[in-house]
Amino acid sequence: MVVNTSVKSICRSDLEAVLTAVLRNISSHESHQSEPSSDREVLDIFLNAANLTTDDTKCAESCMSFEEFRSWCARLPSVRKFLGTLLSPRDSGSEVPMLVYPENIDPAVILLRKEYAWHIGGALPQDELHEWRLLYHSTVHGLSFSTFLGNISNDKGPTLLVIKDKEGYIYGGYASQPWEKHADFYGDMKSFLFQLYPKASVYRPTGANSNLQWCAIHFSSESIPNGIGFGGRAHHFGLFISANFDQGHTFTCTTFGSPSLSKTHQIYPEVIECWGVAIKRAQDNQDRLQGTVLERFKEDRHMLNMVGLANSSE
Repeated sequence: MVVNTSVKSICRSDLEAVLTAVLRNISSHESHQSEPSSDREVLDIFLNAANLTTDDTKCAESCMSFEEFRSWCARLPSVRKFLGTLLSPRDSGSEVPMLVYPENIDPAVILLRKEYAWHIGGALPQDELHEWRLLYHSTVHGLSFSTFLGNISNDKGPTLLVIKDKEGYIYGGYASQPWEKHADFYGDMKSFLFQLYPKASVYRPTGANSNLQWCAIHFSSESIPNGIGFGGRAHHFGLFISANFDQGHTFTCTTFGSPSLSKTHQIYPEVIECWGVAIKRAQDNQDRLQGTVLERFKEDRHMLNMVGLANSSE
């Protein structure tokens, strides 16, 4: 993509060219997936996260300003990482984790297709892009909170919670800490929320508060809702699924700077799956970035500088 700074806008065709190139790379990777998605559908998922307008009389097609382009890249760290490789091509920018699940599960029921995995992986360090293993799937295990907790109890690493609700929206959250009983919020600044369909976006912690993960089990107090969630506050989470696994909610959330992730605030899960994220390096506790906001953005800012999305005055 060639950006003309005198025009001060980036057109839809530019974005499509970038996305087509990287999705072609993704398709070239072998994947334990047999449910291909159409190129047009995948392109639209990422383009739907862009604020394209037709107000610019200098552009015959819908375009976005450089400021909105920066925001689009912030919502799609996988795209930003790919753009970074254009100037520092050490990696392809299209790493797709190996998605591992039991042979008795029909691939057609899996929510986490390879394009979604690439999108989420853009927000993760390299040592978490090796292998993601399916720990729980509601189609196989039933919509059961106890089964969910039992299936993931032996996995003490990060997990990905992916939800498809009855409106057809797909979204979820990356939990950096194990799902364990707590009477209050816990977790660290590595957690984030994401949208996968009908648009793709990632929402990372803003530093506004530390209300990151929630996992309440068998509490009798109304002030401690039983279930799992991310962000916000009790009874008004960024994302929450009740302990019955039959309903939940999603609200605008200052913790992650995220909007409501679905069509409505009240959500009714149709499919829930959870993936365990394998850490490739054994010494990860010493080498991985700590969970402070400043440290978390070090790598991101490096990428931004390389592709001209940040400057010394920011």
